[in-house]
Amino acid sequence: MSADRTALLFCPPLAPVEVPRNGRVSIGRGRDCDFAVCTDDASRRHAEVYADDGLFVVRDLLSRNGTFVNGELIGGPRRLEPGDRIGVGSAAITFCLVQSSLDGFLSDPAGSETALFTEKRAGEAFAGDLAEMPTFVVLQMLEMGHKTGLLELETDSGPVRIWLGDGQPLHVETEKSRGIDAALVLVGATTGRFRYDARAALPERTLQISMTELLLEASRRLDEGGR
Repeated sequence: MSADRTALLFCPPLAPVEVPRNGRVSIGRGRDCDFAVCTDDASRRHAEVYADDGLFVVRDLLSRNGTFVNGELIGGPRRLEPGDRIGVGSAAITFCLVQSSLDGFLSDPAGSETALFTEKRAGEAFAGDLAEMPTFVVLQMLEMGHKTGLLELETDSGPVRIWLGDGQPLHVETEKSRGIDAALVLVGATTGRFRYDARAALPERTLQISMTELLLEASRRLDEGGR
């Protein structure tokens, strides 16, 4: 486990939760859980995620309906890989590893730099793999950081571009569509590469949809694709 990477759990519209290197994150419907999910089919204390000998692991806490990883019921502690989906009742929680810490990312919401992605060289845009960091995770982090710039996705169906202002979507386009149709292509992308450029010129706003609405649609489509 790289020392400069932080484990995060995502389940929009809930805020992401950081997994401490020397602690545990409890998941369940109980208000005392570190990650409280709003679903009746989860137990009060359902599962937990923690670091173990340099790896991150999820463990079921004798829950009523069991805990799943990528649709498979786990029978004991299960090692997590970036992009894994943890099923707790009807809630699907995505596990990711990101550069630096969540606090570090949010500490400069108006700035042009972010600790979310690895910066290969000074001045080069940030990039990553959608298999390890799904589209809705990237969008949620950009929204939380109030970032302004261009997010480009290279997918099997072609490039998708979304411009953001203060963390909100301004304009989305593909080679064949713009606006809401292009936004649906964006949130449906599950494989490929992404690249974020904070210094790109911004177009006029044409997309009348909030980032929260895009995040919920992306999460819904990812859930349906995994069934």
